[in-house]
Amino acid sequence: MFFGLIGVFACVASARFVRDRLLHAGEYYAFILLAVVGANGMAAASELLTAYISLELLSFSLYVLTAYAKFDLRSNEGGLKYMLLGAFSSALLLYGIGMIYGATGSTHFGDIGRALSKDTGGIDEALFLGLALIMAGLGFKVAAVPFHMWTPDAYEGAPLPVTALISAISKSGGFALFLKLFAEAFAPKIDDWRYFIAGLSVATMVLGNLVAIQQSNIKRLLAYSSIGQVGYLLMGIAALSPESGSALVLHMMGYVVTNLAAFVCVIIFYNWTGKEEIKDFAGLRDTAPFLTWSLSIALFSLAGMPLFAGFATKFILFQAAADQDLLWLAGIAVTMSFVSLYYYLVIIKEMFLGKAEAAVSMPVPWVEYGALAVLVAGVLFIGLYPAPLLDWVDGSTADVFAGVGQAAVAGR
Repeated sequence: MFFGLIGVFACVASARFVRDRLLHAGEYYAFILLAVVGANGMAAASELLTAYISLELLSFSLYVLTAYAKFDLRSNEGGLKYMLLGAFSSALLLYGIGMIYGATGSTHFGDIGRALSKDTGGIDEALFLGLALIMAGLGFKVAAVPFHMWTPDAYEGAPLPVTALISAISKSGGFALFLKLFAEAFAPKIDDWRYFIAGLSVATMVLGNLVAIQQSNIKRLLAYSSIGQVGYLLMGIAALSPESGSALVLHMMGYVVTNLAAFVCVIIFYNWTGKEEIKDFAGLRDTAPFLTWSLSIALFSLAGMPLFAGFATKFILFQAAADQDLLWLAGIAVTMSFVSLYYYLVIIKEMFLGKAEAAVSMPVPWVEYGALAVLVAGVLFIGLYPAPLLDWVDGSTADVFAGVGQAAVAGR
């Protein structure tokens, strides 16, 4: 349901952009549907090769969509970089799968978990090499540092609705697989990889948030912001437990709803003006107050301010990490959330206090405004009353921690 809704909002946000700026609309929407199918396969997979094929279906759809504006050199460059680095990461992931199969004799998550629950003295080297390669491959797909190099160029070069789709579906699909794989297969070895994931989390949230401060293009800023958000999501993997798993999925959903709201605002503005620099948003309050307030709500939510989805989901995620003796990691995450507030406020300052170069009469795109209103309502609902969504998430993630994964985690 969640991936399907992402596809729906991506299509709605794309309609005017595709009509005005792109060719071959039918193939464009077909690739969005293929990306949704790939993400569903990643979340449903319980075997490594099935997960790999689903991941590649998602990835190849996004490679093509990134380069879809074929007369735009930035789009061509972004798609090429994304594809080349993606192919390299896929090779790492597939090699890691081979190492895990050689060490455990199976590619099924449950069988791997049972094999790792026993004595692994004779296979430790192959096992840890395979695990490191899988972390690198999945780290690229979700844009974790130091595997994030493709993200700013792909985000800036891709058509704006595609950038929104990449930010939402690649991360949510990637973390659905990340959580399921590590909970069902690698939980027995959690003491061997927990602090490695925690280190990736720290590097990702620190680099993403600090580099975002330097950006002047809003797509690149949101790219580095999304890298920072990946750091928070990695906390849920490092703190692996039934509670942290639910907290990770909840934060992922809150982040996706919020990020889509921010991108729909940017898409509407770009459709009007053809501009995407932060300074171009100066004085937007005077010409488009609903758009200004919606983007402000989305940015405050990304920063984790109270009343919005980002605060509620981050609070639950940070608490889950602290409960697993990772209070120091939660402290770093809180600090980086304060840092992120600075560069979000830069955009808000431009909209409310900046002076537009010339008064522009902007039309009202009712379809896009309707989608934006639904997303903003979702941001407020999750922020003010997250309990129903959390209960639903608890129910949907319960099976992930059944069997060997739950026994391994509960035993610690």
